[in-house]
Amino acid sequence: MANLVMFGILAVIIIGSALICVMTKRIMRAATFLLFVLFGVAGLYFIMDYTFLGAAQISVYAGGITMIYIFAIQLVGKRTLQGLIEYVHGAKAVKGVLLAAVGLVVTVAVMMKNHFLCAAVCGEDAEVSMQQIGMALLGSEKYQYVLPFEFISVFLLACIIGALVVSRKDKEAK
Repeated sequence: MANLVMFGILAVIIIGSALICVMTKRIMRAATFLLFVLFGVAGLYFIMDYTFLGAAQISVYAGGITMIYIFAIQLVGKRTLQGLIEYVHGAKAVKGVLLAAVGLVVTVAVMMKNHFLCAAVCGEDAEVSMQQIGMALLGSEKYQYVLPFEFISVFLLACIIGALVVSRKDKEAK
């Protein structure tokens, strides 16, 4: 029962922080709420007794958020960080809700395809092993996701290189 209460608290924190993170225009506020989301996910790992994943979530991703702060301060001007007024436009909010719904449908479809939901809800296998999750996410057979994982890593590398190029051009222009 305590795990269910903690899950509810963490779920509210994660969802609320994620919504604020994507709806704010202030980069420092967005990074701060992203940090709350990552700590909440780490809390979920600790509830499931995946202590290694929880510790890795805190050390790797929370450390990554620190780097986001540094890049935000270096790449964004002081005026942009201080005096921004936030407006929520109805059309953008509707598009955001629709994209979030599509993401939810895709996530549930993936979980149903790999029988994670049925195992959790029906109680067939009370516990999904880390090996099963790892093979489903990073296997190379049908309905396994090693190729998208590699594409994401290349994309993130391109983003890092792009940020470095942008910061170099600003320094050369001055």
